[in-house]
Amino acid sequence: MTKTDIATRFYNHTWKLDPIIRSLIDTDFYKLLMLQMIWKLYPDVDATFSLINRTTRVKLAEEIDEAELREQLDHARSLTLTKKEMIWLAGNTFYGRKQIFEPEFLTWLSNYRLPEYELSKRDGQYELSFHGKWMETTMWEIPALAIINELRSRSAMRSLGYFTLDVLYARAKARMWEKVERLRDLPGLRISDFGTRRRHSFLWQRWCVEALKEGIGSGFTGTSNVSLAMDSDLEAVGTNAHELPMVVAALAETDEDLLAAPYQVMKDWNRLYHGNLLIVLPDAFGTAAFLRNAPDWVADWTGFRPDSAPPIEGGEKIIDWWKKMVATEEQASDLLGRLDVDAIIDTYRHFEGRVRMSFGWGTNLTNDFIGCAPQQMAGLEPISVVCKVTDANGRPAVKLSDNVRKATGTPEEVERYLKLFGQEDRVEKAVFV
Repeated sequence: MTKTDIATRFYNHTWKLDPIIRSLIDTDFYKLLMLQMIWKLYPDVDATFSLINRTTRVKLAEEIDEAELREQLDHARSLTLTKKEMIWLAGNTFYGRKQIFEPEFLTWLSNYRLPEYELSKRDGQYELSFHGKWMETTMWEIPALAIINELRSRSAMRSLGYFTLDVLYARAKARMWEKVERLRDLPGLRISDFGTRRRHSFLWQRWCVEALKEGIGSGFTGTSNVSLAMDSDLEAVGTNAHELPMVVAALAETDEDLLAAPYQVMKDWNRLYHGNLLIVLPDAFGTAAFLRNAPDWVADWTGFRPDSAPPIEGGEKIIDWWKKMVATEEQASDLLGRLDVDAIIDTYRHFEGRVRMSFGWGTNLTNDFIGCAPQQMAGLEPISVVCKVTDANGRPAVKLSDNVRKATGTPEEVERYLKLFGQEDRVEKAVFV
């Protein structure tokens, strides 16, 4: 991979040289895995995805120029998969499996383009949404977030001279390398890059991936970014996300079907994928409710990914449940999380020798610039912005989460879900990313 002087590139960048989204596979791997399932099992379902800025103090419409935003969104809509990308997707081995993507799906994907968008402003925020078939709108999530975050970074740095930029990136590199030095002292660490959606920029994420590849070596297990995985000869990693149970729950006709939605998704997933791809994401409607209602066969899956629960407390509750189901702690497999470097180290030390651990490192890897600029400036701190499914076939979609502040959905539907799933172990914690 060609090394890039990011400060020089930014200082001299032009629109043609550095579009934010350069490829349809500049996305997370789990989006492609989920897309194949949606295409195969739910082709007629409609779904709306909407941008939600949970850091409400930051007025995105005042920091990001609307014309530039439309230009980047329109460019993303012009992209199709290249022949090289199609060959790589068809011929590469993912999670030890050849041809994980069906030929008919790849044929459909070869003609895919991102669908239209709707963009307006309200109270200093952008209202950005994508309506249409679920198998078409789902792919907007990652590029939309990457565009918003990088435009915000570009806006913040636009007035900086070359030497200020050079110092900014030098400090950010030094900070990131200090984290690498701390992490590589952990024997048997398995960590991957999950930082696409809230990255500072594409070039910075690529630099971080290169640094992890050299600095951590075999402990760096891959990247969720499909394009970077292809270009860097790395494993593409990732499984599934909350949107699957959110949509299936929204489609439920009865309360019984709604309660069963997380497990129906797992049955659907198991029809297509096996082995290391059988990772449980338990917190869409609360981890406690998921474990309380889980069928026995859930314990046969490969691992859990605690997402919104505190990593140590959430991990312990999952292990306690797993021990009851499988009798021995050693059978409890992978514990996955998305954390900052201190939480990674604390969690690693807490669970070392008890379960296999794999860490996904996100925003704290690819967008940690606070205090790196030689002068005081706003706009470089990461914000909590998401692109969530908000309705399916015209019905509101809900996510409860283990953190009250991460809940999404209309107040009425959230209340209905809470009555069914309960509020056990849900906490209210500040959301930074």
